[in-house]
Amino acid sequence: MSADIPTEMDASSTNQHQPSRSDLESLHERLDQLETELERKDDRIQQLENDRDRLTDTVAVLETRVADLEADCNRLENLAEAALNKANTNKERITELQSRELEKGAHLHADNVDEHTIDVVDGRLERIEKDDGNAYYRLPESADPLERGGGVSLAYGDLLPIQQLARMDEDMRRSAANSLPMRLAAKLWQARADPSVGDNPWKQGCKDIAEYVSASELKHWIRRKESGVSESYAKKLVSRTIDAILDLSKNRLGVRRATERKNGLEYTERRVILPDDAAIPGEGTRSDQRPSTDPETAAVHG
Repeated sequence: MSADIPTEMDASSTNQHQPSRSDLESLHERLDQLETELERKDDRIQQLENDRDRLTDTVAVLETRVADLEADCNRLENLAEAALNKANTNKERITELQSRELEKGAHLHADNVDEHTIDVVDGRLERIEKDDGNAYYRLPESADPLERGGGVSLAYGDLLPIQQLARMDEDMRRSAANSLPMRLAAKLWQARADPSVGDNPWKQGCKDIAEYVSASELKHWIRRKESGVSESYAKKLVSRTIDAILDLSKNRLGVRRATERKNGLEYTERRVILPDDAAIPGEGTRSDQRPSTDPETAAVHG
């Protein structure tokens, strides 16, 4: 009996160290999960290595492209610098030639002249406009030996203030004229002198009046030009605009009262008139432009 007892104890101890079936199955499942996760990570590592290799190739290509572009940029900079040096040299030559021609009395198209670089006696250069409508530069009071552009030459300073304002663009006119009536007077003159402007309220006159615009028509014209102006304010602007145009024209224009008839009723209103004999720079007088009716100079018909 005593010899059998240790044998039973050894068998019981051995059974305690052997894992159960459920434990083995759990271990196998865990092992499968780990192997699957390891394979997934291996695949991810392989993908990242492929991406790394692709990006390395891309970087190499881009570095080569950058090097090529830097070389092209340096080449183009050198070409641009050479072209700029050549252009500056040519400009200096042209400026010198223009300066010498101006000193000989030439009248040069304003668009072709950089007045800031011209080197002439006393540094004085005059901008003029001719009958052909083009602007020119010349030395003050020098006659054009080639007589280009027509016989009448006008410097900007020879123009009436109303003409100077009328030739400005809107921004320049706003900075030069500090009141609305002055700007309206300039626009009114521009409408008369420049057919391309349109909305011209001036009418042809008769006898000793070349052109005129009535106060009533001027009021409607102002309301068309200045949006939001009430009729009562437009009436005030009419008087102020008339005063401005008389002042800016140095009283070459005038004001007359005329009797009008409308709807069977007579009324008197003011007119701004341009007389036939008004000496307007660049325009002369209308009487000079009319054909002569003197019997001694009239054509004789047989």
